[in-house]
Amino acid sequence: MANVVVVGAQWGDEGKGKIVDWLSERADVIARFQGGHNAGHTLVIDGTVFKLSLLPSGIVRGGKLSVIGNGVVLDPWHLKKEIAQLRGQGVTITPETLMIAENTPLILPIHGELDRARESATNVAKIGTTGRGIGPAYEDKVGRRSVRVADLADPATLEERVDRALVHHDALRRGLGLEPVDRARLLADLREIAPVVLEYAAPVWKILNEKRRAGKRILFEGAQGALLDIDFGTYPFVTSSNVIAGQAATGTGIGPGAIDFVLGIVKAYTTRVGEGPFPAELHDADGQRLGERGHEFGTVTGRKRRCGWFDAVLVRQTCATSGVNGIAFTKLDVLDGFETLKICIGYELDGTRLDYLPTAADAQSRCTPIYEEMPGWSQSTEGARSWADLPAEAIKYVRRVEELIGCPVALLSTSPEREDTILVTDPFAD
Repeated sequence: MANVVVVGAQWGDEGKGKIVDWLSERADVIARFQGGHNAGHTLVIDGTVFKLSLLPSGIVRGGKLSVIGNGVVLDPWHLKKEIAQLRGQGVTITPETLMIAENTPLILPIHGELDRARESATNVAKIGTTGRGIGPAYEDKVGRRSVRVADLADPATLEERVDRALVHHDALRRGLGLEPVDRARLLADLREIAPVVLEYAAPVWKILNEKRRAGKRILFEGAQGALLDIDFGTYPFVTSSNVIAGQAATGTGIGPGAIDFVLGIVKAYTTRVGEGPFPAELHDADGQRLGERGHEFGTVTGRKRRCGWFDAVLVRQTCATSGVNGIAFTKLDVLDGFETLKICIGYELDGTRLDYLPTAADAQSRCTPIYEEMPGWSQSTEGARSWADLPAEAIKYVRRVEELIGCPVALLSTSPEREDTILVTDPFAD
């Protein structure tokens, strides 16, 4: 059976939640493989709105196994809150429907405190972090001082892990003018929350490999977007993990050979939250119109998103670095009513034309977009469920995007509703 990886192909907020939910009907397992609770997914199912930021999108679908892989950093207190919220909306969550990798690093309160203190104290360009501790938690993972899920089961090991982390954190806190960590309070809080997390702890790598051998379909769900990847994003204005498709293997413990199809989620225009370069950003009425029509506010932070025309250069790069086999094209309906549409097809940098975004941050900030114009359409595409429902100009726009990014459209989404989706190529097809 085919296994599918879903990645955001821009700066996030492409509509991954809906697409993963749409695909999850045909999957047996939905696995998160990176990020934390800093990236939100909004699902609309039968008129009910579900807002997720940590749990896999498949959790709202009965009969599916949802998995949080080791590539994720987990805030146990947020986990408890999100589970309670979904249960309040009638979602059943048990150890049979949710499993958390035993080697998943935890986000502790000290991580969030450090995150916020550093962002407010910096006298250079701010990264635009959500302040939820994701970055410092990944730093501790690489520095081999994380408290991991399995550590919660053994009091002696837990104390040892906390002491190792505090040697590092107390030194940082002194430099930032923060009080030392209250060790006793931190340990007490961890002991209190431990049963909540341990209820779902499991050897995820083993279970996923068993599911694969049994012929089950696995859907790997990423958070954020590939342009925020720690290696291939607009560094340093990136997240602290690898977002591209290759992380699905290392972030869950399943081999790369298990990945059969990579689906890139692509919005019909471009948005970005926070700081960093954005060559096709609009500061005019068109940008305002895109933001208003697309309801462009962050699910987690509520921050207004920056908006711009579709950037084919960036999406083409993502299709290469993630090995995208097909894209899910979302929010086409937001473009309804524009007389003229523009697509960024290249950049100009110091008089030279580029067909990619350069690596150096200074060069990125000086790139100016080269646009191609296309006629818009006046008819509504909202709710379309077949090509026949789309205006001819909308179809031409989609086809031109395919040409420019060198990748075909597999799915076309025309509203937040799950059923308003046009299937072109089935990612789960064998």
